[in-house]
Amino acid sequence: MRKSTFVRRLAGTVVSSVVAAAFAFSVAVSPADAADKVRWKVPIAFPSSLPALGDNAPWVSELIKTASGGDIQLKVFEPGKLVPPFEIMQAVKDAKLQAGYTWIGYDIGKIPALALLGAVPFGMEPWEFMAWWYYGGGQQLAEELYAEHNVHPILCGLIPPETAGWFSFEIKSVDDFKGLKIRFAGLGGKVLQKLGASVTLLPAGELYQALEKGALDATEFSLPEIDQKLGFAKIVKNNYFPGWHQTFTSLHLIVNKKVWDELSAQSQVMLNMGCMAGVTNNLAKAEANQGPVIAGFPKLGVTPRRLSEDILRDLQKISKQVLEEESANDKTGWFKKIHDSQQAFSNQYSLWKQFGFLPRDF
Repeated sequence: MRKSTFVRRLAGTVVSSVVAAAFAFSVAVSPADAADKVRWKVPIAFPSSLPALGDNAPWVSELIKTASGGDIQLKVFEPGKLVPPFEIMQAVKDAKLQAGYTWIGYDIGKIPALALLGAVPFGMEPWEFMAWWYYGGGQQLAEELYAEHNVHPILCGLIPPETAGWFSFEIKSVDDFKGLKIRFAGLGGKVLQKLGASVTLLPAGELYQALEKGALDATEFSLPEIDQKLGFAKIVKNNYFPGWHQTFTSLHLIVNKKVWDELSAQSQVMLNMGCMAGVTNNLAKAEANQGPVIAGFPKLGVTPRRLSEDILRDLQKISKQVLEEESANDKTGWFKKIHDSQQAFSNQYSLWKQFGFLPRDF
């Protein structure tokens, strides 16, 4: 048999198999499992004009709309248009909204263990967190935790480490944090409070003015490209690395649990697939964009600086204390349960990291 004839026959066989499988699936799907007509209003915690943090939700929304043939439409609303950014989870829990897209670390006051699902000081790198979430039991733990609050979480975005913050002076020891008025989020903020810093949590839109007026001495927020868009470089000129307090930042589509449970299997799979694509797109795009931003620092008069190893070791020591205290203080037991799971996974993953990858300074 000639090669061209064989290829044509093989292609025909593959196409026939795919068509047959699709037909079999359509026959097997019961009316109850057929795709829903989903029309959700989805508030987001960050402006869609912000790269990485804000632009991923509209990307996921458009992807799911196209892939579902218009059956699933998530209408994205900018921060504050429906609810304030820090109140998204409560609105979803109370069924005032079907879903929202947010950084769940904002809700640690209500559910302390969420801090571990949003960002952890000296924690996992992004791909390690992704591995833990999908294949290390993380997703199941998150779903069980949130189920108690009538919410279903879907990992829908993931970005690399943040910067360690923007300062008007050099940080030479952890003593320099004492008395500092700084914007910091999550568990990292609790670490700086132990060092005597005055920590506040402000949304993105208020940070430039707070720095300009002196209400803040320093701030952290996110990736270099995001911080640059917010204008920090116009006021303070020392951008510190690495982002010890947020080695990963995860973003979730959180859905009212009753609404989620009533969806067809097809719609649930479509939303899961769209969000998994969102995780890949978010991380890849964010990884690609930071180098060029740092390369442009000299033109802005900004100096990228690294925290010394001594400072990092001190911060790591205090971070461990904070994690232990949070674990002991959370009477629900969820903080300890999730932290133990992450630690067990990281201990085994460290073997792969140690042997599988080239040293960073190679």
